[in-house]
Amino acid sequence: MNRTSVLAATTAVLVGTTLSACGTESTRPSSDGGSGDPRSLTVESSADACSLSGTEAPAGTLTFDVTNTGDQVTEFYLLGEDGLRIVAEVENIGPGITRPLTVSAPAGDYVTACKPGMTGEGIRGEFTVTESDQDVEVSADEQELVKQAQANYAAYVEDQSAQLLVKTERFVDLYTSGDDDAARTLYPDARQHWERIETVAESFGDLDPLMDAREADLEPGQEWTGWHVIEKDLWPQRAEDYTPLTERERTFYAEDLLDNTSELDVRVQELRYTIDSIANGSRGLMEEVATGKVTGEEEYWSRTDLWDFQANVDGARVAFEGVEPILEQKDPELAEQLSTRFDELQALLDQHREGDGFVTYDELTPAEVKQLADAVNALSEPLSQLTAAVLS
Repeated sequence: MNRTSVLAATTAVLVGTTLSACGTESTRPSSDGGSGDPRSLTVESSADACSLSGTEAPAGTLTFDVTNTGDQVTEFYLLGEDGLRIVAEVENIGPGITRPLTVSAPAGDYVTACKPGMTGEGIRGEFTVTESDQDVEVSADEQELVKQAQANYAAYVEDQSAQLLVKTERFVDLYTSGDDDAARTLYPDARQHWERIETVAESFGDLDPLMDAREADLEPGQEWTGWHVIEKDLWPQRAEDYTPLTERERTFYAEDLLDNTSELDVRVQELRYTIDSIANGSRGLMEEVATGKVTGEEEYWSRTDLWDFQANVDGARVAFEGVEPILEQKDPELAEQLSTRFDELQALLDQHREGDGFVTYDELTPAEVKQLADAVNALSEPLSQLTAAVLS
C-alpha cells in the first residue's frame, strides 16, 4: 500500500474516532434531570424523526440535549423564523451520543431541524420562544466584559471578511487570466479568511452552499458552484477523465464566487453577536476541524487542508479569547484548561509548517494525522462546556 493509500485508510478510521470523541459528554444525563425546567429540552434524532420534549420555551438560556437514536451521524439546528439563518447548531453527533446545545434565545418564532447523515434540509419543526421575565443579575464589570467581547469579535469578523473579499478579487483575476500557478499559490491563503469566520458565514444558509460546497456533499440535482469547483479545475490530478473548464465556464464560476463573497461582506456588517454565539462559534469551528480538516476531506483536490485547519483554529481561539475574561471569573479551571489545549494543538500544527504555509496533507504520516486528531479531541471536549459556563 503506498503512502497516500495508508493515509487514506488511517483517516477513515480517525473519522469515527474523532466524531465519537467530540461527543464525550454522551454519558451526561438530560439537562432537565426531572426538574421540569421549561428551558431544558431533550431532542431525539433518528433516521426519520426529530422529536423534542417541547415545542416552546420561555426566553432566556435554553439547553437542548440532543441524542442520536439513529445509525448515522446527525446534527441539530435552531434556525430563525425564515428557516435559513442559523441561530445555533451542534454537529457531528454520532449514533448513541448525546450532546448539548446551549443558546440564549429571545422571544420569537424559530425552526428546529435534525439532519441525519448531515445532508439535506433536515427534519424540521416549529419552535416558539415566549416572552419571559427571566432576569439574570449581571455586574457592571461583567457587562463591560460582554460589551468588549462583542465589539472585538464583530471587528475581527468584519476584518476577515474584508480581507477575504480583497484576496478573492485577486484570485479571480489570476484564475480568469489563465495564471494558474499564481492562482494555486493564492488559493489556500485567500481561503484562510473564509475558514476563520466559517461558522459566521454558515449562518447565512443560502450563501454557504453556493460558496463552499464540496463535490462529495452535493444533493441530487444541486448545482455545484464556489471555491471547490475552481479548486478541482486547478488541481485535477486526482480526478479521472477530467475535462478542464472552458474560458467561459471559468469566468462564470469565478464571477459567481466573487459576487457571493461581496454579498457576504455586506451582510456581516449588519451582524451583532451575543456571548453565546461567540462561544458556540468557537466550538463550531473546532467541529469543522474534526469533520473536514483532520480527515483531509475539505481540500480533496489541492491537499491544502492544513491551511484551513490552522484558520479554523485561529478563529476558534479568537472567539474563545474574546469570552475568556468572563470565563476566568466563572470557571477559572476551564479557562486554563482551554488555553493549554489550544497551545498544545498549535504546537503540533507548527511542526508541519513549510515556508509561509504548510506541507500538503498527503505528506503527513498516519501517526501524524492521529496526533492531530487526538489533540483536536482533547480540545473539543472542554470546549463543549464553554457556552454553558459563560452563561451561568
